[in-house]
Amino acid sequence: MLKIKNLLSTSLLLIPQFFFAQYTDVINSNRPGETMSAYAVGKSVIQAEIGVYGIKEKHDLLNYDASGFGTDFTIRYGAFLEQLEFIVDLQYQMENFDTPYTSYKKNNFRQTVLGAKYLIYDPYKNYKDEVNIYSYRANRSFKWRELIPAVSVFAGANFIGANNPYYFSPNSEISPKVALVTQNLFGGGRWVFVTNIIADYIGTDYPSYGYILTLTHGFNAKWSGFVENQGYKSDFYSDAIVRGGAAYLLSPNMQIDASISTNFKNTPSVLYGGVGFSWRYDGWYKEKQIEVKNNERAKKNPDNEKEIDYQARERKRKAKYE
Repeated sequence: MLKIKNLLSTSLLLIPQFFFAQYTDVINSNRPGETMSAYAVGKSVIQAEIGVYGIKEKHDLLNYDASGFGTDFTIRYGAFLEQLEFIVDLQYQMENFDTPYTSYKKNNFRQTVLGAKYLIYDPYKNYKDEVNIYSYRANRSFKWRELIPAVSVFAGANFIGANNPYYFSPNSEISPKVALVTQNLFGGGRWVFVTNIIADYIGTDYPSYGYILTLTHGFNAKWSGFVENQGYKSDFYSDAIVRGGAAYLLSPNMQIDASISTNFKNTPSVLYGGVGFSWRYDGWYKEKQIEVKNNERAKKNPDNEKEIDYQARERKRKAKYE
């Protein structure tokens, strides 16, 4: 019983630090799904997310088969404010097309997006989750606050080069992209539900509107899995896609993942799967975070200074061996 009370008391100290800042103790990657999370990586934190995938298409009406591979690369950087991050999102794809009469190749950037995301509402800001040190069940029970999502907005631009075979116009164009992002934490954070509502290629001849819904579950401290549904519609192309996959935490700052995706139609039918890697550098943030928080607490209660130093050393020790 004493050990349980000590564990819950430690959790009570750590929970406010988790929710009051965008930064988390372990990397929070958008991979392997396609949704953007509502929370930023944290001020002065830089994060890279890269993946490679193979793709296979078959179009019954146009009578072609296609296969190829691609890579996607995202850089996220938190700057100026804790709630703000800047994003560079790139995707390059190469495919071979075979028809009854000819064969040809297609390769170019499927996506080049630059933008920024800002958290406009966090339901856990200035909220202290009271831990019941006498009841394990009470601490894991459903809380109505979990129904209130964190809300972010994204605004950016698509950069399309001339003669891009993945674009509907032969001309180079720059067009806006905006998204509304919500995120709910259920079961103490073991389940995460993220929604993205997206308007893309705004102002062009073929604007696109879509959504992405992602449900992620953390099985333990290392493994997590997800399922996802994505739909988008435009006069140029419409589709609905389902995805599933898993991620494994190599260290507090590194993650690997794998996923597979498919759709429900044959114009074309699409199947693709891939693997990825996420990495972050948080050295600048951690120095500032520990120093500022510890100094503030020590000023309020000098008797706690030794306990704060001990907790900081313990977190570093645990992170080293996880």
